[in-house]
Amino acid sequence: MIEMAREGRLLRITLNRPEALNAVNLQLHDDLAEAMWFAQVDTGSDVVVLTGAGRAFSAGGDLDHIENNARNPHLFDHETRVAKRIVSTLLDIDKPVVCRMNGHAVGLGATLALLCDVIFAAEGAKIGDPHVGLGLVAGDGGAVIWAQRIGLTRAKEYLLTGDLLTAGKAAEIGLINHCVPADELDARVDAFCAKLLASATVAIRATKILTNLELKRLATALMDAGIAYESVSVRSMDHLEGIQALKEKRAPKFVGR
Repeated sequence: MIEMAREGRLLRITLNRPEALNAVNLQLHDDLAEAMWFAQVDTGSDVVVLTGAGRAFSAGGDLDHIENNARNPHLFDHETRVAKRIVSTLLDIDKPVVCRMNGHAVGLGATLALLCDVIFAAEGAKIGDPHVGLGLVAGDGGAVIWAQRIGLTRAKEYLLTGDLLTAGKAAEIGLINHCVPADELDARVDAFCAKLLASATVAIRATKILTNLELKRLATALMDAGIAYESVSVRSMDHLEGIQALKEKRAPKFVGR
């Protein structure tokens, strides 16, 4: 589900379910936590690149997996612990984490991308957090990171509607760093990583630690509440309706419970 490879002092982590657009099922979710932990403690790397195999970065939650959790909500309790671990570990990694957003980043996929330090996205890619479209609370990290990147008012607009942004629009408002032609994505990411690898590692790591202190404070304050609210919404009728509507490719008819 996840491939890891070293290229000199660079560690490349690739979400590897290309046939499912790297949608996150139970195994990939658990593997993500382990991969982030490895990146944190790995003494053989100074820069991390996070990317996806195939056409997408990550299409978010796997629909079959989401439905299984909705019909067996006690199973979601495991994922709440793992989600918190993924977010906290990503914020604890002191080496730079660069996102190579090769395609769409949706839901948890968007959260993973946005928790990286610098994001390069291919033109044509889209990013967004449509938890609400499935009757779910955006509790797995979206409420932490969106406002820190684009401000509270814009974050509310996109989290409350679940609308997706093009990579160009996301770069324009500062949600991501760069939107580049797809055929230039690798060269741009590689050049940026090479610049970091040639710089003062100790200074870079300490600077990242400092800039993440406020993010870590917010994550500590918000994640438990966010996960609790999302756990409640997993058990709602609206969530089941959102899943059914997506399967039937129609607009959901939410009832408010």
